[in-house]
Amino acid sequence: MSNADELLVDVAAMVESEQSNQMSLTVVTGGAVITGRLAPEAVWRQRVSEILRDSDRLGPFSGVFTHDEPQDQDRPARGEPPTHLHFHVARILQGSMGIPETGGMYRVAIKDVSGWTVGDFSYSDA
Repeated sequence: MSNADELLVDVAAMVESEQSNQMSLTVVTGGAVITGRLAPEAVWRQRVSEILRDSDRLGPFSGVFTHDEPQDQDRPARGEPPTHLHFHVARILQGSMGIPETGGMYRVAIKDVSGWTVGDFSYSDA
């Protein structure tokens, strides 16, 4: 079992405390490169819930992502450091392209990140 990078935990904690979605990050996890912007977990869960709610087939799963549900075992209690990164507008880099083209929502366990850098290779603010 690997230990979580304390600096990366601090970055995730700052995103959580500031309720900001402007931190761009690229991580390597399980051999995949994921690049995008971090979001606070509550914001990420709400957005995933909204996306699922709008789907005819996946609508019933919407409630799993809202805070009305009991706390799951992977979520840290209040005051504890974050255990996961929550990406939005994110892509898995494959060669010179990003999948999906429009960006997606990814949750990555911090302990599974083997490398990372600040910055997002999938969008431009221009």
